[in-house]
Amino acid sequence: MTGTDDATIRRVEREDLLSVVRVERACFDEPWSYTAFERFLGEAGFLVATDGSEVVGYTVSDVTPNHGRDIGHVKDLAVRRDERGRGVGRRLLDRALASLAVGGAHLVKLEVREGNDAARSLYRDVGFQPVRRVPQYYGDGEDALVLVLDVAEWQVARNG
Repeated sequence: MTGTDDATIRRVEREDLLSVVRVERACFDEPWSYTAFERFLGEAGFLVATDGSEVVGYTVSDVTPNHGRDIGHVKDLAVRRDERGRGVGRRLLDRALASLAVGGAHLVKLEVREGNDAARSLYRDVGFQPVRRVPQYYGDGEDALVLVLDVAEWQVARNG
C-alpha cells in the first residue's frame, strides 16, 4: 500500500474475521479471540481497512444507552505494523467516531496502554482527553489511561 488513499474502509464481513484475528494477534500480547470478534458482526462500528486484497487494520466500537446521553466505546483498534504511519488508524478512528455519532453517542471513551505513545498521540490529535488512570489494567501489570471525547466538540472541529 502506498498511502491512506489506497485503503478502503468498510464494515467487517464474516470472511474478514480470520484476517482480523491475525492482525489482532500480531499487534497485541493479550489478543481477543475469534469468538469475541464474531459477536460484533453486523455492528456499524466494526470496520476494516483493506488494501484491496488484505485486511490491514480494523476497529470495534459500539454505543451503550445512558439515560439520554449515550456513551460510545472504542473497544479495539489495530493496524498492521507494516502499514502504520500512513493514516490508516486515523481514518478507521474517524469512521468509527462518525458511526458512534450517528448511533447517538454524546461521549466516546477508550482505554489505552500508558506506554503506547503512538496511539496516545493519535487520540490526542483527534481530541481525546485523559480522565483517569486504571492501575494494572492489562495482564502484564501496565496501567491504562481512560480517554474521553465530546462528540459535539469533535464534530465542530472536524467540520470547522
